[in-house]
Amino acid sequence: MPVIDKYGQGIGDKSPPPPERLNDIRQRAVALLARREHAYFELKRKLVAKGFDVELIAVVLDKLVSEQLLSDHRFAENYIRYRVGKGYGPFRIRSELQERRVDEHIISEYLAGDWGWFELAAEVKRRRFGITPPVDTAMCAKQQRFLQYRGFTSEQINAALRQED
Repeated sequence: MPVIDKYGQGIGDKSPPPPERLNDIRQRAVALLARREHAYFELKRKLVAKGFDVELIAVVLDKLVSEQLLSDHRFAENYIRYRVGKGYGPFRIRSELQERRVDEHIISEYLAGDWGWFELAAEVKRRRFGITPPVDTAMCAKQQRFLQYRGFTSEQINAALRQED
């Protein structure tokens, strides 16, 4: 006697999935995408957490990609814009996009844009520490660590520390 899963399908049965299961996954995915852009991997992870089958999720997500409803390019551009607005630098943003498994070529393409990293580092430093440059090595080290944590390069950090209003 075959074993039946919660959807009434035989386990190990290779018949096509019921359309309502694919539709449930699609509805959930589109609802998540309506709130904000998601990377492919990020959306897949959320759908797996909801208990959907991994193979069915892949089918639905591939369809959403072909319909241009899901795009890692669009996600990367929006994510970079959002994080730049929050005062984060290119190293930190790259790392966060890699955690979301966005392709390295996409990350490099969008981070290479004109985001004004030097000006952003100086602005972040001014908001946190004021307009005067650090007066001693301890304060200089503290500001460097802060900007490094925010993901700026050493060149951007040094330029921000030298800058005066």
